[in-house]
Amino acid sequence: MSLVRAEGLTARYPGQPVGMPALIDVNLELAAGERLLLLGPNGAGKSTFIRLFAGLMRAASGRALVAGQPARSARALVGVVSHATYLYDELSAAENLRLYAELYGVAQPADRVATVLSQVGMARLADVRVGRLSRGQQQRVTIARAVLHEPPVLLLDEPETGLDAAATGLIEHLTLGGGRTVVLTTHNLATGLRLGTHLAILSRGRIVYEQAGVSLSDLGALTDRLERLAR
Repeated sequence: MSLVRAEGLTARYPGQPVGMPALIDVNLELAAGERLLLLGPNGAGKSTFIRLFAGLMRAASGRALVAGQPARSARALVGVVSHATYLYDELSAAENLRLYAELYGVAQPADRVATVLSQVGMARLADVRVGRLSRGQQQRVTIARAVLHEPPVLLLDEPETGLDAAATGLIEHLTLGGGRTVVLTTHNLATGLRLGTHLAILSRGRIVYEQAGVSLSDLGALTDRLERLAR
């Protein structure tokens, strides 16, 4: 059984014309341990795809399935990192994570929160309010939250946002570690090609290209393809 599966997935936002949805009849599936690099110009539908599988929006038609369950019912199986942190500014880093640990029913939550904050280099700032942290530090907390409940699926939507060069290794560790199934969007094509096992390109809500097996040798051809789509 595929771990992530899109079946005829179509989605639109409130007020969006019926004839111009954000995502149109998308079909994709990922087996356990596969890592999809999802590419496309701005507005192509990448973040919409992530939001559907994160259970943050409903499909207009079709299905977004995680381990055979509707994505909105399978949030405990999914970790999310995006360019928006969705953290509570008035709470500390540790308090944010303890809140999510409670929501996910994490065993020994205090120990687990301490472990993941240490893993992302935030142990000494655990008790600092998130609103006082830098953008990069906030993103580190977001990464910690994504793996807090040890989910088998990770959705990474431009996860490097705000991170300095020294911290980008966190993304590689997050993507490659634990045999997780991953959907990754990124503006750093070279990094994406190094981390993905295959790729799909979205344009105006539709999948226009798929490729199994990717490597850095594909960089030139894919750059040209993406530049043509962006015109």
